[in-house]
Amino acid sequence: MLFRKKIDPRCAYCAKGRTISGDQVACIRKGIVAPEDHCGSFSYDPLRRVPPRPVKLDTEKLKQEDFEL
Repeated sequence: MLFRKKIDPRCAYCAKGRTISGDQVACIRKGIVAPEDHCGSFSYDPLRRVPPRPVKLDTEKLKQEDFEL
């Protein structure tokens, strides 16, 4: 999912912005903006994007029958 073609533009993972803190990005064109903002000059940088954490397996709901053929 990191390298998909259609990505929602966000300043948080734009090549023209640098993260200042968790809630601010310094954009070359717009100045200080929120990470969820975007503009027309968005350039996707996949190395800046942090993927969501994977969901943990809930083993408490599993039974022995789930593993039998």
